[in-house]
Amino acid sequence: MKPVPTAPSIDWQRPWNAPLRRWGEPAAHAWAGGASVRAALNALAAAPRRFVAQDELPRGVAYEQFIFEQRAVPTRDNPHDFFNGLIWCALPWSKQRLNALQHAEIARSGVQGRRGPLRDALTVFDENAALLHAPDALWRALAERRWRELFGPLRPLWHEARLLLFGHAALEKLVVPYKSITVHVWRVALPFDPLGDLAALDAWLAQDLTPEKLAAKPFVPLPILGVPDWWPDNEAPGFYDDAAVFRPLRSRG
Repeated sequence: MKPVPTAPSIDWQRPWNAPLRRWGEPAAHAWAGGASVRAALNALAAAPRRFVAQDELPRGVAYEQFIFEQRAVPTRDNPHDFFNGLIWCALPWSKQRLNALQHAEIARSGVQGRRGPLRDALTVFDENAALLHAPDALWRALAERRWRELFGPLRPLWHEARLLLFGHAALEKLVVPYKSITVHVWRVALPFDPLGDLAALDAWLAQDLTPEKLAAKPFVPLPILGVPDWWPDNEAPGFYDDAAVFRPLRSRG
């Protein structure tokens, strides 16, 4: 039997990890103690799916199809699948909704070389979405990529905003943060507390994830370490002047 890869060091006080701490800290402790990721997650008894070894996924069967039909998530011993499991614990109805939509598309069109607009959007959401409830002025500035205004004059409005990372690939990248990590923001109408009970957010989001809305890809990019109080370096003069990270809105002309 191959040894389980060592668990990475995860700072649960970081704002992107803190909402997952109640599940993540005990699971990470078990992983660090020699348990597999799937065993660590299954011990939480908090997700609506079992976590199983990756080799239980039969050859030729789509990952999302297997999850839908077997109610089990193939899981490897790595940070990517670890964070995926934590999101299943934190927002289970939304994860089930994404999976059901993926399964329906696979049943309708099969697994093709190109995913199509809906499956592509579902994958983007699952891997890289961030959920944001924010004042209108803040949202407009973000949507229009008015970075200097968003993080300058409008900076105090971030204290009224609520932000939660959903995408497990983004969370994986943030184990070792770097400036250019950019998430796809989905606007949330419902006020929520990232550190509180997420059940109402989860129920709302599962309803909001419609095929029509997803296919339109209403995502807005956000370099996540630019968010005030999320990264100390963004207090430095010139942090937001990096056009390779804080890119202007493309002209439609």
